[in-house]
Amino acid sequence: MIFRTCVKWVPALLAGSVIGLASAKLPPPPPDDPEKAAAAKAKAAEAAKQSAALLEKYVDRAVANYKKNAGNAAAKPADNK
Repeated sequence: MIFRTCVKWVPALLAGSVIGLASAKLPPPPPDDPEKAAAAKAKAAEAAKQSAALLEKYVDRAVANYKKNAGNAAAKPADNK
């Protein structure tokens, strides 16, 4: 009985493993040209800088919104009727 159950599960596990290995994402190949590598690195650094600037902007907006509305929430007691 255990053998028959194992015989049913083994092909399913093998198929799942093959599909998992086949769908794994491979890293991109290294660029052949050093100039292309430097350009890609500079582009990534610029994107990171822009992302950090946007994050700082949104954090500042959130802090300003909190400071603006924190006093209003503390002053008004909640109605628990």
